[in-house]
This record gives sequence, structure tokens and C-alpha cells, in this order.
Amino acid sequence: MRLIKLHEVMSSTGLARSTIYKYLEEGCFPKSVSLGARAVAWVESEVQEWILSKIEERDEQS
Repeated sequence: MRLIKLHEVMSSTGLARSTIYKYLEEGCFPKSVSLGARAVAWVESEVQEWILSKIEERDEQS
């Protein structure tokens, strides 16, 4: 299991920081893991699963 920081999440998803946090508030993005007082990361496999779900949604709409 690998944890990735925000900049890598942004690079993988193509989303801006504000959009990631908006999706978190809406409950439609994987939750972050607290690493300390001011540091968070995401489980890489959960972010990849989220990306795959977006691809599946796209394919179902076609």
C-alpha cells in the first residue's frame, strides 16, 4: 500500500486542489489519511479506483 501526497493526486486525476477538496466535502472522492498536524495523503489504490470508476461512468453513458 502506498500513500501519495496532494501534488501526485492532482497529477494523477487532472483535478485542481480546490476541486479535490470540494469532492471530499461532497463525499465523492476517497478520504485522505492524516499523517500529522498539517499533513495528509491518499491511498494510491483508492485514487486509482476512483479514476477507473469515472472511466466506467463515461463508458456507460456512451
